[in-house]
Amino acid sequence: MLLQRVLTAVLLVAVLLPALLADHVLPFAVLTLVMLAAAGWEWARLNGWGGGRALLLGGAVAVTCGAGWWAGWADAAPMWLWWSAVLAWVLGGGVALRGGPAAWPHLPQGMRLALGWLILCVAWLALAAAKQRGVGFVLSALCVVWAADIAAYFGGRQFGRRKLAPSISPGKSWEGVWSGMVGVGLLAAAWLAAEASWPMLGPSVFSRLLATVGPLGLAAAVVLLCGLSVMGDLLESLAKRAVGAKDSSRLLPGHGGVLDRVDALLPVLPAVMALASG
Repeated sequence: MLLQRVLTAVLLVAVLLPALLADHVLPFAVLTLVMLAAAGWEWARLNGWGGGRALLLGGAVAVTCGAGWWAGWADAAPMWLWWSAVLAWVLGGGVALRGGPAAWPHLPQGMRLALGWLILCVAWLALAAAKQRGVGFVLSALCVVWAADIAAYFGGRQFGRRKLAPSISPGKSWEGVWSGMVGVGLLAAAWLAAEASWPMLGPSVFSRLLATVGPLGLAAAVVLLCGLSVMGDLLESLAKRAVGAKDSSRLLPGHGGVLDRVDALLPVLPAVMALASG
């Protein structure tokens, strides 16, 4: 299992890194669209659409995102789109998590499928828009989630006492959430210091937020982004637990499925665009 995880991770980096560093957004946009369309297929399977019908949702994600690209939304989407996504995650995600795995299957299937389709489409548009702003911007947005996840894991193992959502993800604790926020705060400080000395990658999410909302606003944004990353992780865990699935699929050997790797990014990406576009 460890060898599979390592080999898959190396392959993903080998494919994603050149696209991320490319001057033009198109290679990165196409590659990530393929990944999120695959995540759409996984979401459909988790919510009762098997076989060929699951492919329909993945195709719908790809077609909708392509239409958004054609309309110019991957470059300059309206601000209401990002803020509506943030509001929907905060309110709708809170309601879904409160209901827990037992309530999830009782929601109309069409609503659950449409929810996944919308989440994935908006996240991809935000990802493409972030890449348009430069490598430093999109990379720092991705690192917010990675740093929060790593810090939460080690903080939870070391200090975890109070369970966050035991019916959804028994391993998560409030101490892990707070550790994740500290980890992202440290990342922001280190990134800003490095950016001042080595500006080769261009402006980051952190420098943009610092310039627009100041130090206190940046701190508040870190708290919001970390909270949203946890919500994205928990929502996917809820959908899996409702059907007794351990992973969203086996597309990524040793890692599970695409959703297992991008779930925390889905609410964070539109929030980054909302906060940094002010």
